[in-house]
Amino acid sequence: MPATVNPDSPPATLSSELAAKRDALYRRLQELQSVIVAYSGGVDSAYLAHAAHTVLGSSMVAIIADSASLPRRHLREAVTFAASQSIPLVTVATAELASEDYARNDATRCFHCKDELFTVLERERTARGIAHVVYGLNVDDTRDYRPGQQAAVQHAVLAPLADARLTKDDVRDLARVSALDLWDKPASACLSSRIEYGRRVTQEVLEQVERAEDALAALGLRRFRVRHHGSVARVELAPEEMDAALNREMFRRIGAAVRAAGFQYAAIDCDGYRSGSMNEVLPLAVLTGK
Repeated sequence: MPATVNPDSPPATLSSELAAKRDALYRRLQELQSVIVAYSGGVDSAYLAHAAHTVLGSSMVAIIADSASLPRRHLREAVTFAASQSIPLVTVATAELASEDYARNDATRCFHCKDELFTVLERERTARGIAHVVYGLNVDDTRDYRPGQQAAVQHAVLAPLADARLTKDDVRDLARVSALDLWDKPASACLSSRIEYGRRVTQEVLEQVERAEDALAALGLRRFRVRHHGSVARVELAPEEMDAALNREMFRRIGAAVRAAGFQYAAIDCDGYRSGSMNEVLPLAVLTGK
């Protein structure tokens, strides 16, 4: 049975503004009646799945797409989180790598990835008799270059977090207040986002990036990216990682880990980690759609 939602009694630790946004999210989910949550295990989709389960109970299901672009470590974490919250979870296979439009890796790659995902989820929605597919877009995401949003529009996929005017920080705060241990989990974009535009996306390239990132995580790094530039791995470290990492011994260990993954060279990006850095080379007309 769906949980009883009382929007008039927000937790005392929530600000009135954030409580109002949370309640707007709950009302929106109640209006939708039944949903499939496009779930990746990141903070946004995980909190959305948690909220949908709180409001709708058995009238929701989270579905995660298992593909070559999803790191095995992230898949395990996503499954573990859903189980810890008793969120019903289904794993489906997607085949974006089979699409030449995706594999050639131009600026529309994300569109073709999400088009494949939402096509599969629409089949699941119809087969299960569920009213809507929803995904974890928040207000901040609408300001970024994200071609996948156009795929969501074309497939009539809804964005309850954005509808409730929730930002990235809002979602993390709500996850924290809800005692979800992933509230401060680093952003976890797909492996394909690490590959420079124009370099073909293949199983081998994705596995190379994954091996390098798993090795850096084993060194204790938490917020970072390994960007694939052919023989060069460009390592982006978050500001809080840099003080500990910028020493000769850590340089040696990072270089060894990256080369063991199959790269010839390792380069530390002086500007550090930033989401969507691969988009920095795209023309303004592509980024603005004008």
